[in-house]
Amino acid sequence: MKMTTAFLGSKGMWSWKELIYLLTVVLVAIPIFVEYSLYHYLVNFFGNELHAGTMIGLVMSIIFMAALYLIVLKPNGQSWKAVGVQGFSSEHWKRIVVWTIALIVVSVGLVIIMSEFGVGTDNSKTDSLQSQLTLLNFFIGFVSAAVISPIYEEIFYRGFLYRFFSSHYGIGAGMLLSASIFTLVHIPTFNTLPVNFVSGLIFAWIYQKTGSVLPCILMHGLFNGIAVILTATA
Repeated sequence: MKMTTAFLGSKGMWSWKELIYLLTVVLVAIPIFVEYSLYHYLVNFFGNELHAGTMIGLVMSIIFMAALYLIVLKPNGQSWKAVGVQGFSSEHWKRIVVWTIALIVVSVGLVIIMSEFGVGTDNSKTDSLQSQLTLLNFFIGFVSAAVISPIYEEIFYRGFLYRFFSSHYGIGAGMLLSASIFTLVHIPTFNTLPVNFVSGLIFAWIYQKTGSVLPCILMHGLFNGIAVILTATA
């Protein structure tokens, strides 16, 4: 596969030390101190898992972006453009629309297959939204899923992780490795993991073809937004 112009000369632009530092933050520090300790404190404080989960998402977005900037971008004298925060050609819109539809179709298929094996798609966040459905809670859930999460997740998992792995091992390995880590961090919501993995592959491919994470953010946000709407109206 031919790499886009945006990625030419990117091999070796970041070190393994920087990758290890960031993964330590994402896979160790955040799960222990944010997703577990802080989450339980916020659940007790708000008395609502949806509000606590939204606040956790906001805290995580700040930590993700701060860590990426302080560990990788600033020391290397790079701007956010290095992780794909830049415009993209209008000629890519057709590809984006096609792959967004493909993601939705494949995800629906995966949900149907999982339901055949008795695996539901509910989790604590969807349960909280459905059991306490108000206009405010819907707005909070929508902003969390369709705005906050897509921005920091795409910049980190595609903008940094995918570009790092693809520059060292090629496009296919980069897609698999970044999608696998993206899936891993969504544990313990095991019922969404197949969809997480497939979406991780598609978002990485779109980033590869456009050289920008903006289409990935838009696709991710649209997909999550539809999921929230379906959850609220189920």
